[in-house]
Amino acid sequence: MPTPQFILDLREHVGHDPLWLSGVTAVVLDDDRLLLNRRSDSGRWALLHGVLEPGEQPADAVAREVEEETGVRVRPERITSVVTLPPMVCANGDRAQYLNIAFRCRPLGGEARVNDDESLAVAWWPLDALPPLSANDTLLLEKALADTPSPWFALG
Repeated sequence: MPTPQFILDLREHVGHDPLWLSGVTAVVLDDDRLLLNRRSDSGRWALLHGVLEPGEQPADAVAREVEEETGVRVRPERITSVVTLPPMVCANGDRAQYLNIAFRCRPLGGEARVNDDESLAVAWWPLDALPPLSANDTLLLEKALADTPSPWFALG
């Protein structure tokens, strides 16, 4: 899905200045396999990420994003981490920073496939043979795989 309209509308007023946004990450696990996409913006394999639409609940957003990007329907099982991600700069110069809520999700159905223009590839990866992931995704995955009932969060 392209940049949400509400962000485009904000950018008309703030230009490339930093935006504080709410994001979600899906860690989709099927036994010992992890669903990843190869991002079209960076070419890297990654967890599934998205932006909350105004008024949208985070769990609904994470399920929507996974299906939009991969064709896989999921059920969010639990929040695994809440963290402020480092500031980022998009290829067009837009600056943003995300408060990210990561969810551990289980697949309900659908075929893993490239389902929009955000992915070059979509695949299930064995947990013991993952491709290189960013430091942020490695941290979010580590927290999602931890067998703890409470979400992890950073303290100042």
